[in-house]
Amino acid sequence: MSLGSQIAANLPFLRRYARALTGSQASGDALVREMLEGVLADAELVASLAGGRVPLYRAFGKLWASASGESTIGTAASEHEAGAQARLGAIAPPARQALLLTTLEDFTVTEAAEILERTPAEVEALVAAAVTDIEREQTTSVLIIEDEPLIAMQLEDLVTRLGHTVSGTAATRTQARAAVAEAMPGLVLADIQLADGSSGLDAVDDILSVGTMPVIFITAYPERLLTGDRPEPTYLVTKPFQEATVRAAISQALFFGSTRPL
Repeated sequence: MSLGSQIAANLPFLRRYARALTGSQASGDALVREMLEGVLADAELVASLAGGRVPLYRAFGKLWASASGESTIGTAASEHEAGAQARLGAIAPPARQALLLTTLEDFTVTEAAEILERTPAEVEALVAAAVTDIEREQTTSVLIIEDEPLIAMQLEDLVTRLGHTVSGTAATRTQARAAVAEAMPGLVLADIQLADGSSGLDAVDDILSVGTMPVIFITAYPERLLTGDRPEPTYLVTKPFQEATVRAAISQALFFGSTRPL
């Protein structure tokens, strides 16, 4: 596979990481574009990316650190992003990177250490610090939109063990509307392909038309959400998922996202 093809294959996931790291789709995408422009202008940097995901993420991390001192973020495009940006300073940037790399992006501790240019022990300490900071947040109610009963039950159990309550479950867009009419959730976990052929994307649009809260998409089809054709999610977990990944996404979403109704 050519270097261009390698980068293209990893680009949707790098964009996901950049958005979660900055708390903003616009800011994250802008940094990725800036990195790619730098790559095209530097033959030595192009050669350094031949090793796959690890050098790509390492190059992005260096750009983020040098461009913003690891703290500055862009202009908010929504209330969700404004809430995210207001909370970004509460977690030290290296800890935020370590958590996202080892959970959302599924790198090993050793790979994350290489990306961050730290030791594995330092990365483990950073992750522990990030989790401690994030879990200080208040618990909330969660709506689960999932048409596979076993997965819905697994998510219910996970949410409950984290100290949250389940406000409702839905297997279709219609059921999701009904669940929200009964109780407005503080967080939504949503699949995109539902039981009756309806769309979890449309179900989420319905919910966000009457309230605002973080949304985490959990799907076997991430490519359908990372097209650039419509506003894309900050929080996206790919099936089959690890519970630790969902837990981290929930913690991140609640910490950075607004749960207040419009």
